[in-house]
Amino acid sequence: MIKLNTQHAKSLTTEAEMTNIWPRVEAARDKVTHGTGEGSEFLGWRDLPKTYDRDEFARIKTTAAEIQKNSDVLVVIGIGGSYLGSRAVIELLGNNSSTEVIFSGNNLSSIELDKTLKKLDGRDWSINVISKSGTTLEPAVTFRILRQKLIEQYGEKADGRIYATTDVAKGTLHDLATEQGWTRFVVPDDVGGRYSVLTAVGLLPIAVAGVNIDELMAGAESATAETTAAGTVPAIDMAMQYAAIRNVFLEKGFTVEVLASFEPSFAQMAEWWKQLFGESEGKDGKGILPDSMIFTTDLHSLGQYIQDGRRQIIETFINIAKSPVEITIPANDDNGDGLNYLAGQDLSFANQKAYEATALAHSEDGVPVLSIDIPAITPREIGYFIYFMELAAAISGYTLGVNPFDQPGVEAYKKHMFRLLGRED
Repeated sequence: MIKLNTQHAKSLTTEAEMTNIWPRVEAARDKVTHGTGEGSEFLGWRDLPKTYDRDEFARIKTTAAEIQKNSDVLVVIGIGGSYLGSRAVIELLGNNSSTEVIFSGNNLSSIELDKTLKKLDGRDWSINVISKSGTTLEPAVTFRILRQKLIEQYGEKADGRIYATTDVAKGTLHDLATEQGWTRFVVPDDVGGRYSVLTAVGLLPIAVAGVNIDELMAGAESATAETTAAGTVPAIDMAMQYAAIRNVFLEKGFTVEVLASFEPSFAQMAEWWKQLFGESEGKDGKGILPDSMIFTTDLHSLGQYIQDGRRQIIETFINIAKSPVEITIPANDDNGDGLNYLAGQDLSFANQKAYEATALAHSEDGVPVLSIDIPAITPREIGYFIYFMELAAAISGYTLGVNPFDQPGVEAYKKHMFRLLGRED
């Protein structure tokens, strides 16, 4: 089971600070569990691991098998919550399918789209376009271009290679998908984009990549179902502790949180986490700025700042206890590099000691260090992690005093962009 470790941060907080904030955290938890807070109409993710649509889940697996059979590539078109979660899971757990899953429509770069187009040359491929409305510019423009290419390659059979994940009843994409007869999946009305990875939004691409989505959902469900002898749910307890300590540090002037992992394959999961917390908390002039780093790589670039720079950073380590791959460091007869003291050890042993050393060094110099311990990189553990973080974002947002389920600031740039592009409303 995933655990939150706060031992390195305790010396930088007081019992009184934690005691003072706890009533706000309990009130935030109650808003989540009872649905009494602002934005509660978007709490559909809360019970999703137990109440998800089993029929649609079965259709997802059947459709994934169909795509694996007829496509060398699945292009997932979406932005923000429409792609970050699935990409995170696939890059962390690996693509175990003969079908490559690639992502497009998350920017307006012709250079990046050209790279995607070149990947499709001479290959069979399909599209999964994901959008609640179908009018978000980045995925909509990309879909128009890629759909045209699909038609050029497959003619009237192109419609059989388009899978739309969209609103259940309305919207531009819904209407187009209905008219053209595309296979459709649902973006639930009560689940916001950044909380949607465990819906069809995330599950179809993840299943196409060969990840066991039954295990992923089972892990998330275990986070809702486990109870202690006292009758509490560990995932909720951890989410409350995490929300409490990060808000205590925010009030002490720590305005940036870095999610740091010693596994490069965790980088996209950190991108999902950044959206989850950035959009949930960054409003009303409030919030902690979420950032991420991959160690030990970034210790050789940004490590100096964290160690000796301005004290504004909370550091949350992702500590993966067991590597799925073990590579032994060999002995060398002449020991010219002086590394024989490591001979016979697994490389993951050195990586683990690097984590422990970094946590000690940073915490000793006044950096608040937290650790989230994940036993292993498996679908079940990652499902648990996803649900835990969704809980934590909701509870922390309410503790901060904001609605964790809206994102009003996202619309500001869009108004200027459409005006500059010449769109007439």
